[in-house]
Amino acid sequence: MTSHAPIAQIDTARAKRQSRSFWRDAGGFILRDRLTVFAIAVLLLATLVCSLAPIVLERVFNLEVNDTNIPDRFKLPGEDGYVLGTDQLGRDQLLRLIYGGRVSLTIAYLASVMTVTIGVSLGLLAGYYGRTVDDLISWGINTLSAIPPLFLLLIAAAVWEPSTEALVLMLAALGWVGTSRLVRGEVLSLKERDYVVAARALGASDLRILASHILPNVFPIVMVTMTIIAGNLILTESGLSYLGMGIQPPTPTWGNMLTDSRSFLVTGVHLIVMPGILIMITVLCFYLVGDGLRDALDPRRYQQ
Repeated sequence: MTSHAPIAQIDTARAKRQSRSFWRDAGGFILRDRLTVFAIAVLLLATLVCSLAPIVLERVFNLEVNDTNIPDRFKLPGEDGYVLGTDQLGRDQLLRLIYGGRVSLTIAYLASVMTVTIGVSLGLLAGYYGRTVDDLISWGINTLSAIPPLFLLLIAAAVWEPSTEALVLMLAALGWVGTSRLVRGEVLSLKERDYVVAARALGASDLRILASHILPNVFPIVMVTMTIIAGNLILTESGLSYLGMGIQPPTPTWGNMLTDSRSFLVTGVHLIVMPGILIMITVLCFYLVGDGLRDALDPRRYQQ
């Protein structure tokens, strides 16, 4: 009787070579896309500064983000050594923007990763197993889709204190619906492909099929989705802060700094400009990275 093991090993080796070639080609495409490279560099720089600068400022210069100096309130950028001026309590605006960026980016990164993890897991299960599992997960998707997420976030924020950890959990718990629906649709198509049918016929377990054959083909879509979600989460945090349901002062975020500065449009216009510019640039960079990844990971371009 002829063994199928050598054939399976040859197919696996060929698939690995094709996968390496695909990712190598995608990486080269991204490196040639100057706009995407610039957006990635901006995000990496912002993440590095917001992650390391607070540690240096605290341990080396002994500066605290909430240190007040009432005589120096509403200093303009460049005045008396304040690079970006001071706020209504005399706090250094540059220092608060750095600390606020750390909180805002932490929320964006952690919540997007958790959102995608939940969405991909449920989407894989719903699409692959179908029937009762699909019905239950689809019921949850349809139920959450019928309620505007902002209303649920406002209710949750009113019940629980919106700390950074609580806000990340709330955003992840309510934001997985779109990702799950997208992954489910892809899995419904992928599970009928010849290589999946062949793997199942050779006795591969469901876990192996999901991990080795389906998930790698869904992963490019997941990467693009996660960048878009991260940008949306920064806007969501800013919107919650505007409604008074986000992270509460004195903990700074770009969202609540922008909201708190509304009352000082005349006396401290610089307090409005910088948080708004940082939010706009960061969200735009996330969208540009997502657009670049979409083009680089498009299978049709690779086939051509």
